[in-house]
Amino acid sequence: MKKNMGIADRLIRVLVAMVIAACYFTNLIDGLTATILLILAAVFILTSLVSFCPLYLPFGIRTNKK
Repeated sequence: MKKNMGIADRLIRVLVAMVIAACYFTNLIDGLTATILLILAAVFILTSLVSFCPLYLPFGIRTNKK
């Protein structure tokens, strides 16, 4: 896997995941919506950690400088 995510992209994903987690733990979201958003947040964290987004591949998107 070649890295295809830049720092700004990774930070935005982590921030979005943190907002989703905060909404869940403060009971602003619940039920199926919460489950779907928590799965999305987990994917955002995982892709941020490995700096690779599989959805970018078919479209040739690269947000890193190299």
